Amino acid sequence: MLRLNNIEVVYSDVILVLRGISLEVGKGQMAALLGANGAGKSTTLKAISGLLRTELGEVTRGSIEFDGQRIDRMWPEDIVHQGIIQVAEGRRLFEHLTVEENLQAGGLAVRGANTRRDLESVYDYFPRLKDLRRQVSGYLSGGEQQMLVIGRALMGHPKLMLLDEPSLGLAPLLVHEIFEVVQRIRQQQGTSILLVEQNARMALNVVDYGYVMENGRVVLDGPADQLRENEDIKEFYLGLTQLGERKSYREVKHYKRRKRWLG
Repeated sequence: MLRLNNIEVVYSDVILVLRGISLEVGKGQMAALLGANGAGKSTTLKAISGLLRTELGEVTRGSIEFDGQRIDRMWPEDIVHQGIIQVAEGRRLFEHLTVEENLQAGGLAVRGANTRRDLESVYDYFPRLKDLRRQVSGYLSGGEQQMLVIGRALMGHPKLMLLDEPSLGLAPLLVHEIFEVVQRIRQQQGTSILLVEQNARMALNVVDYGYVMENGRVVLDGPADQLRENEDIKEFYLGLTQLGERKSYREVKHYKRRKRWLG
């Protein structure tokens, strides 16, 4: 379904951000991009969705294919029409509009959509939004805003949803609730999902496959159950040593990890 073939991304013609990224997300599959801040995870999503073009970024090498069609040269609005929708980090809303008006805006790109039916589908996943449908979205809590941006993406009937840090700044119970809904969406609608997360423990519990990024490269990948048992992942991302003791990520020497993974 989605395939990135050895892509490189450059900003402002001089700054190399992604270096030979290759990954795949199959139909109905859920995959995760893991890594620390600055690893290139969000840039990878923007390369897929076309939003790089709004930030003076460009895919300068390799290709991105979706359903067998090359998309890395398309504009963002054309990529949306292909069925790829990104839920950006930071819960970006039309803050002056109501909850329901935000949701309706998400369906504008779908020709011949049944807006009322689509709204009821979103409210089925997020009953809280139905209670708040006439509330101005700028006054919602962080968790409610995250539900709203995911719901707005659903209004666009995505074949592939790109989720950027959905757990950011949220309480653990809310994170668990949102990830449960994301799993339901994937199971009930067959939506493929590419998830960017720093919460590696949560991500590896819900995805099928994971990619670990550092400094613009994929340094490790594999099925989620294998990554959960990988000693480097346990130590550097789940905070456990081989003896099962907790360890701070900051205590680990960065160059040792890179020598093992890149060597």
